[in-house]
Amino acid sequence: MNAIAKLKKPFDALTESVVDQYAINFWIQKLNPLWSVNQPLGKIVHKEVTATDTISLKIQVNRLFKFGEAGQHHPVYVVVNGIRYERSYSLTQLDDQHVLLTVKKVNKGKISNWFANTAKTGDIIEFGQPFGDMTLPQDASPLLLLAAGSGITPMLSLLTELNKQNGFNRPVQLWYWVKNNQDAAFVARFQQIADKHADFSFKVFATQAEQPAERINASYLDNTQNLEQTTVYACGPSGFVSTVEEICSAAKAVKTEAFSMSLVDQSEIGFVNIILTKTNKTVTIPKGQSILSSLEQQNIKPNHGCRMGICNKCACNKVEGSTKNLVNGAQNAEPGNLLKICVNSAQTDLVIDL
Repeated sequence: MNAIAKLKKPFDALTESVVDQYAINFWIQKLNPLWSVNQPLGKIVHKEVTATDTISLKIQVNRLFKFGEAGQHHPVYVVVNGIRYERSYSLTQLDDQHVLLTVKKVNKGKISNWFANTAKTGDIIEFGQPFGDMTLPQDASPLLLLAAGSGITPMLSLLTELNKQNGFNRPVQLWYWVKNNQDAAFVARFQQIADKHADFSFKVFATQAEQPAERINASYLDNTQNLEQTTVYACGPSGFVSTVEEICSAAKAVKTEAFSMSLVDQSEIGFVNIILTKTNKTVTIPKGQSILSSLEQQNIKPNHGCRMGICNKCACNKVEGSTKNLVNGAQNAEPGNLLKICVNSAQTDLVIDL
């Protein structure tokens, strides 16, 4: 045993060295691009179009990849034109070695366009650790899943997990808003689940169809029974999420995630000063847009991740000043609060620990 321990020590020292890890990765990935001593990696093994401007990638992952709970997000790192970018996506676990990553192509979106137009089978993607609390409840309360656009991806993950666990022992409803019916992804898969489980139902609402459906509003809940016993999940643009939080306030629990921020409020004109205590800088930024984006426009690069207010990588201490949450409109003037700069705008001069 002592001899084995002595042999392990040099190897451990080698793999724990950052420089040596890069060197080891370089050589072992000549043999297999998924091998790594420290990187959770995945290889695209299949790519298909699942709806208009929406593609799904089946990805084989290596042993270092950590599967998150259904509904969580993973940081995804890709290199485009020599620049490394990070984005966050909700993944669906397919089996012990594969996940499904679905991306909606966004106009002028660097990463979504790379996935849609450039990514191909055999390409290698790096992942981070999963995060997010929009996971399944421990009890068997009824579930209402509300999705708009690409907000359908965490719902697919939740439904796949329920299907795996035989968890449809309670009413489960999925309501899915899209612009046009051809924009709806995974409809055939949802229909298969509905055919198998009587307690699951789903509806697709196309807001720009020939006979357009209404956007989400309180009237959709008129015939909803036992809302106070129901756990509600919602994912979509910030306006969609804010409406859900308002109309579902009587629900047992509401879990939401917004994947895009509200547009700049044109009524909020003018500029404010931000004092950055750690770098001893003072910068002037416009009111009404995210603090993170405003600082980036000043060539200041704060640490960040999901840009959705979920992963907390951008969070810092707000010493003083007033801010507005771009997801739900909540204002906060209390000092000494944790501030997520990706989803908050400055309302007054600020002092923050950056």
